[in-house]
Amino acid sequence: MIPLNKLKIAICSDHAGYELKQEVIDYLRAKNPVELKDFGAYSAESSDYPDFAHPMAFAVENNKFDFGISICGSGNGISMTVNKHAGIRAALCWTVEIARLARLHNNANVLSLPARFISEKEAFEMIDMFFSTDFEGGRHQRRIDKILC
Repeated sequence: MIPLNKLKIAICSDHAGYELKQEVIDYLRAKNPVELKDFGAYSAESSDYPDFAHPMAFAVENNKFDFGISICGSGNGISMTVNKHAGIRAALCWTVEIARLARLHNNANVLSLPARFISEKEAFEMIDMFFSTDFEGGRHQRRIDKILC
């Protein structure tokens, strides 16, 4: 696993995820000097998540960033959007254990968070778990290989 202070992380949200995204950015920057790029939204004014999700997903898909974090109200819309990209495996997480399994079994490269359904503390715990868990490989790699058909 890449040490957290060496990770390159892309992040995006829509208006509903804007406040949590700002807290996540502050958390990551305070915790470690990660390379972080904010793909928007840049305010809490109404916006459309695909406008920010697609550029973030392209950047992760093209290996400009190691991982992504996507945030919207339910986490569903933004996760669906980034998962349209062939190189993205976004996991909608709402517990620490789901975040752990997303990395361990699914080799997720985007953590999707539901801003309206989790606390900042829960988001931070999921982020810590997601970025500290390695992909287990083995039988799980066979399943990942079958995603792209």
